[in-house]
Amino acid sequence: MQNQNEMKICFDARSVNEGFARIAVAAFIAELNPTLDEISDIKTAVSEAVTNSIIHGYQDPREKVELTCRIRDDVVEIEVTDTGAGIPDIPKAMEPFYTTKPELERSGMGFAFMEAFMDEIWVESKVGEGTRVRMCKKIGVSSDNL
Repeated sequence: MQNQNEMKICFDARSVNEGFARIAVAAFIAELNPTLDEISDIKTAVSEAVTNSIIHGYQDPREKVELTCRIRDDVVEIEVTDTGAGIPDIPKAMEPFYTTKPELERSGMGFAFMEAFMDEIWVESKVGEGTRVRMCKKIGVSSDNL
Protein backbone atom coordinates (compact mmCIF):
# COMPACT_ATOMS: atom_id res chain seq x y z
CA MET A 1 0.00 0.00 0.00
CA GLN A 2 1.24 3.44 -0.90
CA ASN A 3 1.84 5.97 1.89
CA GLN A 4 -0.07 9.15 0.94
CA ASN A 5 -0.88 12.31 2.80
CA GLU A 6 -1.70 15.86 1.73
CA MET A 7 -2.18 19.26 3.31
CA LYS A 8 -3.02 22.68 1.91
CA ILE A 9 -2.78 26.03 3.61
CA CYS A 10 -3.46 29.53 2.42
CA PHE A 11 -2.01 32.64 4.05
CA ASP A 12 -1.60 36.37 3.52
CA ALA A 13 1.30 37.52 1.36
CA ARG A 14 3.18 38.93 4.36
CA SER A 15 6.85 38.23 4.94
CA VAL A 16 6.16 37.07 8.53
CA ASN A 17 4.27 34.08 7.06
CA GLU A 18 7.40 32.70 5.39
CA GLY A 19 8.51 31.27 8.75
CA PHE A 20 5.06 29.77 9.30
CA ALA A 21 5.26 28.02 5.92
CA ARG A 22 8.69 26.55 6.76
CA ILE A 23 7.50 25.15 10.09
CA ALA A 24 4.22 23.83 8.66
CA VAL A 25 6.03 21.83 5.97
CA ALA A 26 8.67 20.56 8.42
CA ALA A 27 5.95 19.35 10.80
CA PHE A 28 3.96 17.76 7.99
CA ILE A 29 6.88 15.71 6.63
CA ALA A 30 7.94 14.50 10.10
CA GLU A 31 6.13 11.19 9.52
CA LEU A 32 8.87 10.30 6.97
CA ASN A 33 11.55 10.66 9.66
CA PRO A 34 13.74 12.98 7.56
CA THR A 35 17.30 13.81 8.56
CA LEU A 36 18.12 17.28 9.85
CA ASP A 37 19.81 18.02 6.53
CA GLU A 38 16.70 16.97 4.58
CA ILE A 39 14.50 19.15 6.80
CA SER A 40 16.87 22.09 6.38
CA ASP A 41 16.97 21.67 2.59
CA ILE A 42 13.19 21.56 2.32
CA LYS A 43 12.67 24.50 4.67
CA THR A 44 15.16 26.58 2.66
CA ALA A 45 13.44 25.75 -0.64
CA VAL A 46 10.01 26.56 0.84
CA SER A 47 11.35 29.86 2.18
CA GLU A 48 12.64 30.85 -1.23
CA ALA A 49 9.44 29.92 -3.06
CA VAL A 50 7.17 31.68 -0.56
CA THR A 51 9.40 34.76 -0.44
CA ASN A 52 9.37 34.96 -4.24
CA SER A 53 5.55 34.93 -4.21
CA ILE A 54 5.39 37.62 -1.55
CA ILE A 55 8.12 39.91 -2.93
CA HIS A 56 7.68 39.49 -6.67
CA GLY A 57 4.09 38.31 -7.06
CA TYR A 58 2.18 40.89 -5.08
CA GLN A 59 2.05 44.53 -4.06
CA ASP A 60 -0.75 43.98 -1.51
CA PRO A 61 -0.16 41.88 1.64
CA ARG A 62 -3.86 40.98 1.71
CA GLU A 63 -3.32 38.78 -1.35
CA LYS A 64 -2.94 35.05 -0.71
CA VAL A 65 -0.18 32.48 -1.13
CA GLU A 66 -1.24 28.84 -1.29
CA LEU A 67 1.05 26.07 -0.08
CA THR A 68 0.29 22.43 -0.83
CA CYS A 69 2.40 19.56 0.44
CA ARG A 70 1.96 15.94 -0.58
CA ILE A 71 3.66 12.78 0.60
CA ARG A 72 3.71 9.80 -1.74
CA ASP A 73 5.72 6.96 -0.27
CA ASP A 74 9.13 8.55 0.40
CA VAL A 75 8.72 11.59 -1.88
CA VAL A 76 7.66 15.04 -0.72
CA GLU A 77 6.02 17.29 -3.31
CA ILE A 78 5.56 20.95 -2.46
CA GLU A 79 3.64 23.53 -4.49
CA VAL A 80 3.68 27.26 -3.82
CA THR A 81 1.10 29.17 -5.85
CA ASP A 82 0.18 32.83 -6.17
CA THR A 83 -2.20 34.74 -8.40
CA GLY A 84 0.11 37.73 -8.69
CA ALA A 85 2.18 39.44 -11.37
CA GLY A 86 3.59 36.31 -13.00
CA ILE A 87 7.04 35.84 -14.53
CA PRO A 88 7.55 37.14 -18.08
CA ASP A 89 10.75 35.16 -18.72
CA ILE A 90 11.08 32.02 -16.57
CA PRO A 91 14.53 30.92 -17.87
CA LYS A 92 15.91 34.42 -17.19
CA ALA A 93 14.30 34.51 -13.71
CA MET A 94 15.95 31.18 -12.88
CA GLU A 95 19.46 32.46 -13.69
CA PRO A 96 21.64 32.86 -10.58
CA PHE A 97 21.89 36.47 -9.33
CA TYR A 98 19.02 37.69 -11.55
CA THR A 99 16.53 39.85 -9.64
CA THR A 100 13.81 42.26 -10.62
CA LYS A 101 14.07 44.06 -7.29
CA PRO A 102 17.73 45.01 -6.70
CA GLU A 103 16.59 47.94 -4.56
CA LEU A 104 15.51 45.39 -1.94
CA GLU A 105 19.04 43.97 -1.88
CA ARG A 106 17.77 40.59 -3.02
CA SER A 107 20.52 38.21 -4.07
CA GLY A 108 18.67 36.65 -7.02
CA MET A 109 19.48 33.15 -5.78
CA GLY A 110 15.96 31.94 -4.92
CA PHE A 111 15.51 29.53 -7.81
CA ALA A 112 19.17 28.44 -7.61
CA PHE A 113 18.66 27.47 -3.96
CA MET A 114 15.42 25.64 -4.77
CA GLU A 115 17.21 23.69 -7.52
CA ALA A 116 20.17 22.93 -5.25
CA PHE A 117 18.15 21.69 -2.28
CA MET A 118 15.36 19.78 -4.05
CA ASP A 119 15.55 16.87 -6.51
CA GLU A 120 13.23 18.46 -9.08
CA ILE A 121 11.64 21.86 -9.64
CA TRP A 122 9.05 23.05 -12.17
CA VAL A 123 7.90 26.62 -12.66
CA GLU A 124 4.69 27.60 -14.44
CA SER A 125 3.73 31.23 -14.80
CA LYS A 126 1.53 33.59 -16.80
CA VAL A 127 1.98 37.34 -16.68
CA GLY A 128 -0.91 38.90 -14.79
CA GLU A 129 -2.22 35.52 -13.62
CA GLY A 130 0.39 34.20 -11.22
CA THR A 131 3.01 31.55 -10.67
CA ARG A 132 3.16 27.98 -9.45
CA VAL A 133 6.43 26.44 -8.26
CA ARG A 134 6.40 22.68 -7.75
CA MET A 135 9.33 20.96 -6.03
CA CYS A 136 10.01 17.31 -5.17
CA LYS A 137 12.48 15.65 -2.85
CA LYS A 138 12.97 11.98 -2.06
CA ILE A 139 13.50 11.43 1.66
CA GLY A 140 16.04 8.89 2.84
CA VAL A 141 18.60 9.35 0.07
CA SER A 142 21.92 10.27 1.61
CA SER A 143 25.27 10.70 -0.10
CA ASP A 144 26.27 7.42 1.60
CA ASN A 145 23.66 5.61 -0.53
CA LEU A 146 24.90 7.01 -3.84
